[in-house]
Amino acid sequence: MRRIKNLVIGGIENKLFNLILVTVLLISAAFLAVMLYQGRMLARLTDSTGEKQRESISAITDSVMDQVIVQSMDRTTRLEAYIADEMFHGLEDRVSMLGEYAGQLFADPDEYSRMPYAAPDPQRNGEVTAQLILADGVDGSARALSSRLGLIANMSDLMISLFGASAETNSCFVALPDGAFLVVDDRSASKFGENGERISYDPRTRPWYQQAVEKGELIFTDVEIDAFTGDVGIVCAMPVYEDGRLCAVVGSDLFLTSMQDNIQGSEENGGFQCVINQNGHVVFSPRTQGTLRVVASQEAEDIRNSDNTELASLVLDAMKGQTDVRLIPLDGGSYYMIGVPMDTVGWTLISVFDTEMAAQPGRMLQESYRQTEEEAKAFYRDQAGRSRLTIIVLLAAAACLTLAGALVLGKRIVRPLNLITERIRNLKEGNLEFRMEDEFRTGDEIEILAESFAAISHKTVGYIDEVKRVTAEKERIGTELQMATRIQSAMLPHIFPAFPDRPEMDIYASMDPAKEVGGDFYDYFLIDEDHLCMVMADVSGKGVPAALFMMASKIIIQSSAMMGLSAGEILTRTNAAVCSNNAEEMFVTVWIGILELSTGKLTASNAGHEYPVLKKAGGEFEQIRDAHGFVIGGFEDMRYKEYELELEPGAKLFVYTDGVPEATNAAQEMFGSDRMIAALNQDADAEPVQLLKNVRKAVDEFVQDAEQFDDLTMMCLEYKGKQ
Repeated sequence: MRRIKNLVIGGIENKLFNLILVTVLLISAAFLAVMLYQGRMLARLTDSTGEKQRESISAITDSVMDQVIVQSMDRTTRLEAYIADEMFHGLEDRVSMLGEYAGQLFADPDEYSRMPYAAPDPQRNGEVTAQLILADGVDGSARALSSRLGLIANMSDLMISLFGASAETNSCFVALPDGAFLVVDDRSASKFGENGERISYDPRTRPWYQQAVEKGELIFTDVEIDAFTGDVGIVCAMPVYEDGRLCAVVGSDLFLTSMQDNIQGSEENGGFQCVINQNGHVVFSPRTQGTLRVVASQEAEDIRNSDNTELASLVLDAMKGQTDVRLIPLDGGSYYMIGVPMDTVGWTLISVFDTEMAAQPGRMLQESYRQTEEEAKAFYRDQAGRSRLTIIVLLAAAACLTLAGALVLGKRIVRPLNLITERIRNLKEGNLEFRMEDEFRTGDEIEILAESFAAISHKTVGYIDEVKRVTAEKERIGTELQMATRIQSAMLPHIFPAFPDRPEMDIYASMDPAKEVGGDFYDYFLIDEDHLCMVMADVSGKGVPAALFMMASKIIIQSSAMMGLSAGEILTRTNAAVCSNNAEEMFVTVWIGILELSTGKLTASNAGHEYPVLKKAGGEFEQIRDAHGFVIGGFEDMRYKEYELELEPGAKLFVYTDGVPEATNAAQEMFGSDRMIAALNQDADAEPVQLLKNVRKAVDEFVQDAEQFDDLTMMCLEYKGKQ
């Protein structure tokens, strides 16, 4: 490079000047030749393509809107109807459980103790409690009625548990023909008026009681107003008979306030939804006028018999199954409609969308395009004339100004680059952020380059802060997981010896989770003085989700067992409860056994779990190939079989999860059932606690330093018989 005064020959400034000079000359020559030709071609092209664009927009818009409306209505209606029906189905299951339990109580009342009960207490408002309400004139102190009240009070814990199963649940209850009403809810204060006096309530006068008794089976009422809160709801009730005699009516109700609010707020942009009950009456709708408005049931028209045959046909079909999207005339207009049934209660959800609103986007787009096209043509004609007169003069002036500006521009480009280089060179530890300065704001690639350096340095500082934050967050999560581990461990039986006052048996169990919290669990508890229930289970998955699912499954199994059900019935009841609210499609394998301590008779059932291992008195441990049912949570309506074993004094039973035989070493070899049984037989006469230690030691020696991928859970029972 050579410098002559202020001009650097061969430098960036000189190269930029030469480039601009050549570019200006070429552009000027080409522009003059092309300008007139392009003007004429552009005018003809605009006219020919405008018409085609309008036709294409109309066709595409109509087609796309039809597809969008059909798909959106189908997906949204089906999903909302499914959610509502699942809510009603869960209510039906809970009432069935109450009915079964009440049937057991009345079938054999002498087998159950009389539990305490209490009247509503406004001081406990907000607390879930069981409250006894007597109709006017009913004497609760009468001996016979008092005995029956103590009997049904056994249902309090179950009703409290079922009350918490759904946020929409209003209450769970049982009513006696004598006028007694035992209800579980969290609104004790609603049973009293403003004067503090208890509100009079006779369950025998309520529609749910009368309908259940009249039909003699589980029923759903129509939408009605709750006697205590005044909220909109629906009641599911079921009569309980013993030897043909009505003993009680059990039931539960749901608030439908959220459903009503959702329907009321569904009217938007030409669309809305409504709910039609099993009698063809509109029970929820945002409309206050027209065919689909809500009318009192005694005045309401059965839409299935409407003169509007298309609408009547849609409602009839929707009560049998999901319909397609149909075009229905309604109240002087035309609407897209689709219906999806709620099978549990016989209702249907109807979605409606105005065809006029569906066509509106296409019309608006057509009009907008037409106006834009006209404005563009007018503007083009006006500007084209002026441009032709001024462009030549401007071209000459621009060439002179551009060449003069090239010299100034060259200096402006070089100076910011030198300053950027200096700032980057001065970056050091403790000052890593490159900052934008006014000198760098050139409005071109230099500004972009400076902004890029500034962004990179800013992100670098941010990444350092983020690393610090993430490190602190990991420490917090680790602390919470340690707490979750302690909570899970505390839920499992962990005090040994378990039953020091029961010489007929000795039991020991352990669980070592693969992660901070695990999905395996075991349980053992006395159902009564002569029956011990043992549970070994393995939830699908690992970590916190599996632990939460484990806690829910454990509670359901224990609650079912304490009802006096057999092993197979416990698994059947548990499967039904899990399947009713299993949105994540998790499952659990379960082995359950009920030991009669006085005789050694063991009744067991297996839901897809590992085979148990049995050591008879004087023998060795051997695997029992029992019949497997399907896993809990896999399919609804499963029925589980059970089998029996006779344990003699000295017999030992070992149950476990798949984490034991599937423990894997560094060579990807599994520990296997044979090694497990060999470890048990190493000292077959040892106590249960020592047997579990022997198995764990054998697993550790086999796995060595390999990572534990699954929970290790074991339980051993030694039956000693009566002493």
